[in-house]
Amino acid sequence: MKNTIAIVGRPNVGKSTLFNRLVGQRKAIMDNESGVTRDRHYGYGDWIGKYYTVIDTGGYVHNSEDVFEEEINKQVKLAIDEADVVLFMVDVDAGLHPLDEEFANVLRRYQDKKPIYLVANKADTNARAHAAGEFYALGMGDGEIYSISSQSGSGTGDLLDAVVSHFEEEGVEEPDAGVPKIAVVGRPNAGKSSFVNLLLGTDRSIVTDIAGTTRDSISARYNAFGNEFILVDTAGLRRKTKVKEDVEFYSVLRAIRAMEESDVCVVMLDATRSIEAQDVNIIALADKNRKGIVILVNKWDLIEDKETNTAKEFEAKIMEKIAPIAYPPVVFISVLNKQRVHKAIETAIQVYENKMHKIPTSQLNEVMLREIEKSPPPATKGKMVRIKYVTQLPTHNPVFAFFCNLPQYVKESYTRYLENRLRENFGFQGVPIGIVFRKK
Repeated sequence: MKNTIAIVGRPNVGKSTLFNRLVGQRKAIMDNESGVTRDRHYGYGDWIGKYYTVIDTGGYVHNSEDVFEEEINKQVKLAIDEADVVLFMVDVDAGLHPLDEEFANVLRRYQDKKPIYLVANKADTNARAHAAGEFYALGMGDGEIYSISSQSGSGTGDLLDAVVSHFEEEGVEEPDAGVPKIAVVGRPNAGKSSFVNLLLGTDRSIVTDIAGTTRDSISARYNAFGNEFILVDTAGLRRKTKVKEDVEFYSVLRAIRAMEESDVCVVMLDATRSIEAQDVNIIALADKNRKGIVILVNKWDLIEDKETNTAKEFEAKIMEKIAPIAYPPVVFISVLNKQRVHKAIETAIQVYENKMHKIPTSQLNEVMLREIEKSPPPATKGKMVRIKYVTQLPTHNPVFAFFCNLPQYVKESYTRYLENRLRENFGFQGVPIGIVFRKK
């Protein structure tokens, strides 16, 4: 990616607040608790006609008791490698910290390769801005300290003027515009991040055995089967009663927003726990938002004594629990053993294509009027419903309008009949179908 800015530093200096200001929206989770950001998090912004990508990172720590320390530090270094300009952020309020000095030593090896700016945050007053002078001891950047307040925006204009001076190209306004999005959703610890990392061939998200490791929704581009997609790894969705802390609450909100902004939801289940009430809720939420749905049953390798019909019986149990939603395909995978992972993404791509599929009106009428003739709508109160014409509406999801004399008398059971005939004749696996009746 061209014109990339990485925001780095120790925990709790305000990196996510600056990230949100540079991208112009609250994309990253902010909290007074240290270590809220863990993975690399991307956003886009512009300044004086130049577009850029910003990477928010977790706080760099060393010799702490944080089980995520090693993985967070790896993500920070990957962000620095990826960036054209690095913003090394410190906290004027807290003053020079031993971790700042330690991280400055890490950054020194990059000083000859790319511009590094020392950014003193929380300089809300003149007195605080003067106090930033102690950070000269770090010997970082070009000898200048940029005193800012990421909360109010003070000083960020001068910082951006300096940063974009390194960008030769104007950049791309919204690199992801028009690129289909696949969100990987599910309960905590079902294997979502491992699945995304395996597909990308890189540690894009931190993976541990601890449920709730992923907090923000992490997106990355993915190319497969001649298609380019954005894969979004999301935080695990728990029941409301299980959400105990603010950070997790916002993680769940971000995951739901990622689902709402996606085209296809890949819902991951844990085979060892079968399908639980929260899985059903997640699938129902995706259906309510009219998303394409693929159900992945992960950890299938851990199911012992499998017989010929084990998968069929498991699938039947899923379909029974999520009824009346009957359209999602089910794929059994093992991320650990790399079994059927590409089949999973191939299915998601097919579902997206089904979602975009448009049927010519002439073909639609030829097939569906024949089906209607075979089994016409039942009479209601002695009134005969006559369907004369059908067309697909120009919507983001497949929606079909049936024109008839008495639309108010068409029963729900007949609507289901029409949906089943549409699926039988034209596919639409994994996609919700909308049917409306209009007077003609």
